[in-house]
Amino acid sequence: TIVTGDNTVLLEQLRVGDLDLVVGRLAGAERMAGFSFEHLYSEQVVFAVRTGHPLLGAGKSFFAELGRYTLLMPTRGSIIRPVVENFLIANGVASLPSQIETVSDAFGRAFVRDSDAIWIISNGVVARDFADGVLVALPVDTSETKGPVGLTVRTDSVPSLPLSILMQTIREAALEISGQPAPAH
Repeated sequence: TIVTGDNTVLLEQLRVGDLDLVVGRLAGAERMAGFSFEHLYSEQVVFAVRTGHPLLGAGKSFFAELGRYTLLMPTRGSIIRPVVENFLIANGVASLPSQIETVSDAFGRAFVRDSDAIWIISNGVVARDFADGVLVALPVDTSETKGPVGLTVRTDSVPSLPLSILMQTIREAALEISGQPAPAH
């Protein structure tokens, strides 16, 4: 079973044994008691828009224009929410009049493709959309939003064989994403 959701919900489900594994950003130290984290790669947040979005035009002041658009924001329980808020504040954006909170990649993808909305999301979620030319990243330096992505498990559990196989498959996929060669079997 695969479940998506914000980090707070997923870690609670992991804590009580409803989930065996969480794949995602490293949670804050206060949430990691009883868990171990295996770092796979690091990624940053991007501002994804549809091809032809008005902010892709020359001469636009990105942060000054941001308030004119609906923003899809990570939910308050997501790991990247404080990262995004700090990034916006550091760039002079104190409030946003029109925002939708979501961790649904299906909704985000559909909404942004059919509107001028801006989706603030981890690069890995939209990397394939960028590669396919369906979505594009606004030319904003978000390198300071970079954070570790990996596997979180309970420290008191031993992975079953199927879970071990899944974790190894995820490790190998992460190596491909990061451009490193996969280990030989």
